[in-house]
Amino acid sequence: MTVAPATGAEQSLPMDTREAFAAVAAAYLRCGWDNKYVYSFTWLGRPIIQLPDDAFRLQELIFAVKPDVIVETGIAHGGSAIFYASLCKLIGRGRVIGVEIDLRPHNRVALDAHPLRSLISLIDGSSIDPATIAKLRAAIAPDETVLVLLDSRHTKEHVLAELRAYAPLVTIGSYIVAMDGIMRHLVGAPRSAPDWEWNNPAAAAREFVSARKDFELIEPPLPFNEGNISARVTYCPDAFLRRIA
Repeated sequence: MTVAPATGAEQSLPMDTREAFAAVAAAYLRCGWDNKYVYSFTWLGRPIIQLPDDAFRLQELIFAVKPDVIVETGIAHGGSAIFYASLCKLIGRGRVIGVEIDLRPHNRVALDAHPLRSLISLIDGSSIDPATIAKLRAAIAPDETVLVLLDSRHTKEHVLAELRAYAPLVTIGSYIVAMDGIMRHLVGAPRSAPDWEWNNPAAAAREFVSARKDFELIEPPLPFNEGNISARVTYCPDAFLRRIA
């Protein structure tokens, strides 16, 4: 394949190289964003606005951690909450707590009618409101393993506030995941903003971990890989913060 790097000079790459895959993946991610590709999937009947690659990787993480509680901020149509609940059902362990400031009535009706509704609890309110955090704490037992997925408002300020608020809930060995850090690579794309270069969840994750000794920013290990590629194709770079103390 032939690519044109930032220098402007075309470069030919053999298709069986990591470099070629990285170039194809970058084009796939950007073209997918421009065409709203992630807005074309459902999970068990509900829209799930996630890159399929990311959903698969989160499945691997959930199976490895086997959390008693998966906290998701920003549930939108509810598809991702149902996805996580279905994994809990398959594993035979866990439940989902969704936090949403503006759950639309039709989405609430659909969630309430879903067969996996018993595995999903909903907390209405801002994910960084102290009252919301208090309700969340009250819903989690002290001995439960907790995994947190941050997928609500994606500004650096908001995600940093979420990280600071939710970090104490995360169990040692488990993770808090700051979703959609790809924003920093999308400046100039449709539906983007000029400040996304710095105003994004990945920047919040890096700033958060730089001031902490109890978390590390680390890619979860791939449980299986017989291929040539170890880097994820993802909307969530610099996302996985593992609690280590």
